[in-house]
Amino acid sequence: MVTIVVRYFASARAATGLDEEKVALPDGARVADAVARLRELHPEKLAKLLDAVSFLLDGVAVRDLTRPLTDAAELDVLPPFAGG
Repeated sequence: MVTIVVRYFASARAATGLDEEKVALPDGARVADAVARLRELHPEKLAKLLDAVSFLLDGVAVRDLTRPLTDAAELDVLPPFAGG
C-alpha cells in the first residue's frame, strides 16, 4: 500500500470541507487511481470538480495521470481560477 496526502485548495477545499487528507491506495497506484478514489470518497461536490481541476504531484504539475505514486507523496487539487 501507498499512502498519499491530498491537499485541497479553493473550491475543492469547500467541496470536501477539508484542507487535506491521507488516502491509502494499492502498490503501483497512479494519479488516475487517486482521482478515482477521491470520486468515491467525495461523490457529491468534489466529483463534479475533478473533471476541471489541475494537479500538482510533489509540487510539479501533472498532465499525465498515469504517473505512479510513491508513499507519502503530496497530491494537490487545484480548481481552475481566473486572474488578471
